[in-house]
Amino acid sequence: MTAEEWEDFRKGHPKAASLKTVPLPFPELCATLFDGNAATGNPSQCLKLQHSAVIRIQTSRTLEEPKEDNMAKFSIATVFIASISLLLTLTHSFSLENPTDRRILVLVDDLALKSSHSIFFSSLQARGFELDFKLSDDPKIALQRYGQHLYDGLILFSPSTERFGGSLDVAAILDFVDSGKDLIVAADANASDLIRNIAAECGIDFDEDPSAVVIDHGSYAVSETEGDHTLIAADDFIQSDVLLGSTKIEAPVLFKGIGHSLNPANSLVLKVLSGSPSAYSANPKSKLSSPPSLSGSSISLVSVVQARNNARIVFSGSLDLFSNKFFKSTVQKAGSSHKFAKSGNQQFATEISKWVFHERGHLKAVNVRHHRVGETDEPAIYRINDDLEYLVEIYEWSGSNWEPYVANDVQVQFYMMSPYVLKTMSNNKKGLYLASFKVPDVYGVFQFKVEYQRLGYTSLSLAKQIPVRPFRHNEYERFIPTAFPYYGASFSTMAGFLIFSFVYLYSK
Repeated sequence: MTAEEWEDFRKGHPKAASLKTVPLPFPELCATLFDGNAATGNPSQCLKLQHSAVIRIQTSRTLEEPKEDNMAKFSIATVFIASISLLLTLTHSFSLENPTDRRILVLVDDLALKSSHSIFFSSLQARGFELDFKLSDDPKIALQRYGQHLYDGLILFSPSTERFGGSLDVAAILDFVDSGKDLIVAADANASDLIRNIAAECGIDFDEDPSAVVIDHGSYAVSETEGDHTLIAADDFIQSDVLLGSTKIEAPVLFKGIGHSLNPANSLVLKVLSGSPSAYSANPKSKLSSPPSLSGSSISLVSVVQARNNARIVFSGSLDLFSNKFFKSTVQKAGSSHKFAKSGNQQFATEISKWVFHERGHLKAVNVRHHRVGETDEPAIYRINDDLEYLVEIYEWSGSNWEPYVANDVQVQFYMMSPYVLKTMSNNKKGLYLASFKVPDVYGVFQFKVEYQRLGYTSLSLAKQIPVRPFRHNEYERFIPTAFPYYGASFSTMAGFLIFSFVYLYSK
């Protein structure tokens, strides 16, 4: 590991700083544990190797040492190997070099969801995710251990749960998101107050009527059940390639569940799938006695949140949207003669999961630098009116590797209390962004600032401080062009005085 790699690792794992100088305990056990093994990136294989190492250690100690010593030393060895296992597990997580979430906790009301929603789960596993399924009331549920998060993402497919098991509650989930982790929440007509409270904390307000579902007499899906207008064929998608991919979703998405509205005070929430103008939220088994609280295009069926720390959340009012039944179902929208052989649910669910788990739309900025024009070294201070260049490389994660990010709206500010320079940066189509400008004729402590926020993309916030000094006394030009009138006035005064003196002295 190079010095730079160690420094990056230390920043992400402060408690590991002492490991660089402290000698490794139990070196013979490490040799037994890791001898002949190589890193594969597969944690399950690591656990198998560790288990076999424990067996080898136990066998060798039993043959070589007395029974009493065996028990004590084997206990120490077991604790040490367990610590190594935990360290390996914790380091195999979200990182700047591989930002895609890998370990995901899935909480369900019934384990039968593993089979009824298997297509969605299989698509995640096929993309390299490790899913840990647990019942939502499991008393052993925990998101953290020893101050470290055990998972990179959380899927809540447990809409009717009134209380989570273990140490999990609303505060723990919000803390999970505040730490930069990602979340998918699916509700339905039986959504509990617990799920509603989580949504409300994120700017999502489900219909207050617990018996209300989304009804649409104009855009319902034609089905065998005549008059059932709660099964909706929704096709009002957000126009964003980063959220839903570049391939257009042709078929409508089947939706059966509850609607929600967005808190207008929260600018971080976006509607991804909206209801049609004829949709409304009400109890389908009773007549309307008053206008519905949610109606028309203001109803959101699926929404997303991207927090300021770049954590991502998806809220769906329908758990069935992710089911095998809806994935495979044909769909025909009311009033249309076109019948699709397959709904758009699978494509929609796959694309939105790619976004929420950072397989798309995740940016990073590297090699931030600046220098005077014609130079390459970064100075410690600039002088007023210097010509300088500011450069930064921006890349986007594609799910497997970093690719150059190309955009024409990246701007840099030269900032002191307020922007003195605001300039759009040019790019070379290979990820390198460049801006050239002249340092303003004001000295002080400035900052190069890049604050980049774009729909669906992680935000970039770059700041680099640099002082600016005035000219020294020997750096000014000998003759300043703007002072020529004053030079002329001085010399004309002198000439006038000489002429006046000559005339006064020699005239009769």
